[in-house]
Formats: sequence, C-alpha cells, structure tokens
Amino acid sequence: MSELLAIDGLTKRFGGIAALQDVSLRLGAGSVLALCGANGAGKSTLVRILAGVETPDAGEIRIDGEPVTIASPQDATRLGMNFIHQELNLVPKFTALQNMALGYEGAARRGLLDRRAARRRAKEVVGRLGADFDLDAPVQDLTVSQRWMVSLGRSLMREGARVIAMDEPTASFTEAEAERLFSIISDLTAGGVAVLYISHRLDEVLHVSHDVTVLRNGKLVGTFAAGEIDRARLTREIVGQEVAELEAIPTSEQPLEARPVVLSARDLAREPRVRGVSLDVHAGEILGVAGLVGAGRTEVARLLFGADAPTSGTMELDGKAYAPRSPYDAIRRGVALVPEERRSEGLLLQESVAFNISLATAKENRRGGLGLLSPGRARATAREMVSRFGIKVASVDQPVGSLSGGNQQKVVVSKYVRAGPKLLILDEPTVGVDVGARGELYAIIRDLAEAGAAVIVISSDFEELAFCERVAVMREGRVTAMVDAAHATKDHLTSLCYSEEAAA
Repeated sequence: MSELLAIDGLTKRFGGIAALQDVSLRLGAGSVLALCGANGAGKSTLVRILAGVETPDAGEIRIDGEPVTIASPQDATRLGMNFIHQELNLVPKFTALQNMALGYEGAARRGLLDRRAARRRAKEVVGRLGADFDLDAPVQDLTVSQRWMVSLGRSLMREGARVIAMDEPTASFTEAEAERLFSIISDLTAGGVAVLYISHRLDEVLHVSHDVTVLRNGKLVGTFAAGEIDRARLTREIVGQEVAELEAIPTSEQPLEARPVVLSARDLAREPRVRGVSLDVHAGEILGVAGLVGAGRTEVARLLFGADAPTSGTMELDGKAYAPRSPYDAIRRGVALVPEERRSEGLLLQESVAFNISLATAKENRRGGLGLLSPGRARATAREMVSRFGIKVASVDQPVGSLSGGNQQKVVVSKYVRAGPKLLILDEPTVGVDVGARGELYAIIRDLAEAGAAVIVISSDFEELAFCERVAVMREGRVTAMVDAAHATKDHLTSLCYSEEAAA
C-alpha cells in the first residue's frame, strides 16, 4: 500500500491555546484511516488545515512524498482532496442537483454550467449511492440522511478524487444506509482512493477502518491497527480513563403509573409522516423514541413543540388542553426541544455563548422599567451554566460557532435547562458528541428527570436508549410498540422497527 498522504509535526495555535501539537499520521492509497478523539481533541482543526481553511504554525504535509502547501480550498481540490463536513455546507434553497453541481468543472462550457452534463453525471452518482432523493427537490425539504447523501454525491461528482474526508457520515443513517455507505467506501478504496473517516461511533470505526489514529487535547495518542484494538481500549485511549456503560436507573422511587402524566397525546396526525400517534410521558420519566429514518420521530417532536400544527388529534400538558401556536408558545408553556440540526436550528453561531444560553430566558435578564436586556445578567447566567455543565470555553463572550460539537450541544441543552422545562425533547442529542461528553449529557438529562421533568430522547443509536425507562418504537408514522427498559436491547428495537408486531 503506497503512502499517499503524510503529515509530520503539525502544530496550530489559536491565541495561547494549542489546538494541535506535533501531530503526525500516514494515510495510504486505498486505505481507510479513522481519526478519533473527544470533542476539542484537534480533529476538526487537522481537517480544516488539510482543506486549506486554516494555516498550520509548523509541520509538513506531503502528497506522494512531495511537500505541498495548501493555502486555500482550491489548492486542496487541485490536489484531489474532498471533504464532507458534519455541517454539510449545503445551500438550503438550491435543489439537490444544484448543490451537487457546485464546483463541478466537468459540466462547464465556456465558463457556463452545462445543465444536461451535470444532470447526467449526478444521476450516475446517485445510482452509485443507491440514494432515493429527488434531484429537483430543494435541499431544505430533504431528510438529514438525504442531505448527507447529497453532500457525498457532490464530492463524487468530480473525477480524480484521491482523498475523501468524511466527518460523522452515519450520524443520521439507518443501519441499512450505513451498510450502503460502507459498501461505497469499499468501492472507493478498491479504486485507490484514501478515506479519512471521523466518527464517534466506535463500533463502525473498528468495522470500516484499517487503522485508527487517536488524538487527545491536540496531541497524538497513537495509531492502532483496527484488528488489534477493541472498543473498550479505544474508549480508554480517547477519554484517558474508563467510561461506565449505560444502564437504566429509575429516576424516581415511585412506579411509573403512580407519577402524574406531564404530556398526553392522542391520535396526533400530520400526513404523510405522522399518522395517529398516542403516548403519555410521566413526571421524572426518560422516554426513548426509536425508529428508522422517516418513521416520523422528528415530525412528532415538531408537533409537540409547536413548530408544526397537527391536522388532527389532541394533546394535554399537566392535564390541560395543549395546542401550541408556535415554539415560543411551547417554551412559555414549559416545553423545550433540542433539535437534531443544532447548528442551523438551535444556535446563532456568530453570537456569543452568553447570548445563546440566554435566548430561552431573555425576560429574566431584563432590567429597569423599560425592560432592556442586561448584558451583565446574561453573562452571569452563562457563567453559571458553563460551570454547571462543564462547557469548555475561553470566555462566555466567545462566538458559539467556535466551540466543538459536544460543547455546542451542551450550550443548546443548558439554554433550555435554564428555562426549567416541564417537558424536554432531545432529538439525536449525541450526534457528533464524543464518548466522554455523552456521559456528561446523560448525567444532565438524568438530573433533570430526577428533579421531576419529563424527558423524551429520540435517537438512531439504539444502544444509547438503554438509560430510558421505556422506549416507544415508531414505524411508518405510528407508535407500534412500547418496550420497557429490560427489553430495550439494540437487536430487539431494530427488529421492532421492521416488524408490525406490537409489544406492551
């Protein structure tokens, strides 16, 4: 296996903070190198340097043994490197085809886009991916997994790709979609393409990669052959210590049926994704929601939060009629949603940590008879939440967009915890979050439930639903099973997602 990409002594500092310190790695043609590490370990900085977005302070990058300078994204493209970022960087109002054609020089004639050539190439790529999205559909109307396929398709539009970096590629994929991606990766590597694979899902890292490089606090921990390291050891290398396994622990000594129902939904519908959903969530309960992508999980969350209105059905909150007219109305009534797309729907990336944390409780940060916002109170609130949730920031005045994924997620969660919700809904709360930060988020969720709040956790990672008291399984817009903690194994939940069988 020939050495395609070599990095030696890569170092990058932001102010007085070292994001990377003397990092070296090797990536061979036709191989998959997994890059693992906690949020803030330096993975994103390394990828941004390879993509020409950041400039290293020291170190050397070589392609085919020759030193190269990557001063811009155009340089990276010229060298045959493609990047699929976790945030995807798609244009929401453009169609899937238009997004895939961005930067596709193979469809240019006299400086103009050859639409027929672009469509022809896009159809070839979509067929190769086995994807099911409409090329003429606006990206904003696609599911998260379909958007990721669009982004992957865009990288495959160009001929001559030599290195493809994939950041959290399966975060919103079903098991079948993930297996299809692994097959695509196998095809790519068989053709000599090198893949840099970044994921917090350690089982798939060990499954798909040849080698695994671990970073911790900006430093290289080591590179390990995937066949010679197991999940437990890989977790220790990433975190630096043992990490406890998830287990279901009741958040109240009272049996579930003895606790008051916080939210009750009956026959909620909004075609085509929600077709008659009924469920109850009790005080102090953590209710998991499992299902395949497209089963209607996120759509139900949006109905509960007032982001969409049901076409039929009823809801009650604390025994009173509940029909939120908007998310603001839902928050005012005590219902909060941490969305799946945290960067576009849960945060204002250019604003400070303090500003974002205070968004859901702005009225508490007002002063004087005119009701003006108090920046001092907002900062004090933010410092309290930063300390409480262990959010790693240099200052609460730091733009939230500069934080790692796990710390951004903690900001979103803290924003709503600060509001003291009766019901907190978390949609894919640990996407892009490392194993250490996941444990911290689980502790936050459990503390909230122990204080009496009702919590709904929607997740495609069925293993993380192990700490829920019950798990509702959705299939084709309906709740088809309700499983207690003792039976909520990954295999059982997966089988229920494909089966019409109902379980009590």
